[in-house]
Amino acid sequence: MTSARMLRWLLRAPVYLYRWKCGWLLGRRFLLLCHTGRRTGRRHQTVLEIMEYRKEGREAIVMSAFGEGANWLRNIKVSPEPKITIGRQQFVAVYRWLDVEEAATVVGRYEQCNRLAIPIIRLVLSRFLGWHYRGTDGDRRRLVAQLPVIAFRPKTQLHPM
Repeated sequence: MTSARMLRWLLRAPVYLYRWKCGWLLGRRFLLLCHTGRRTGRRHQTVLEIMEYRKEGREAIVMSAFGEGANWLRNIKVSPEPKITIGRQQFVAVYRWLDVEEAATVVGRYEQCNRLAIPIIRLVLSRFLGWHYRGTDGDRRRLVAQLPVIAFRPKTQLHPM
C-alpha cells in the first residue's frame, strides 16, 4: 500500500467507526458531518475534529483545514442544515462562522489543551497555510482569516405560543 493510500485510509477511519455504530469511541473529539453535494445531490460524510465543544448551546466548533474551498463547506452553503453525529448524538444542525477574535481565542484554547501535540499541530498548520505558523496572537488571527472556523449546533424547534 502506498503512503498516500495509507494516509487516506487513516484519515477515513473515523468515518468507518461512525458507519459501524462505534462513533461513541470518538467521544466529543470528532464529529461526522453528513452533507449533500451542491452539484450532484449525493450524500457525503466528512469527519471533522472538534476544536472546542460548548455544553451550553451544544456547539461543536471545527476548522476548515482546506479553507473556504473545502467541499463540505461549499456544500453546506448551498444545502444548509446538515446532519451531525457526535458520539451517539445525532441532530440536524445550523451553523455560524466565528469572527476573527472568537476564532483566534478558540485556536488559543485548543493549543493549550493539546500542549504535547503543539509541534505537530504547528507543522501541519504551516503546511496547510503555506507560511510558518508559530502560534502567536498575530499568527492566530492570520490563521483564522485564512482557515474558517465554524460552530455547529442543533437546530432549535420554534413552537408557536
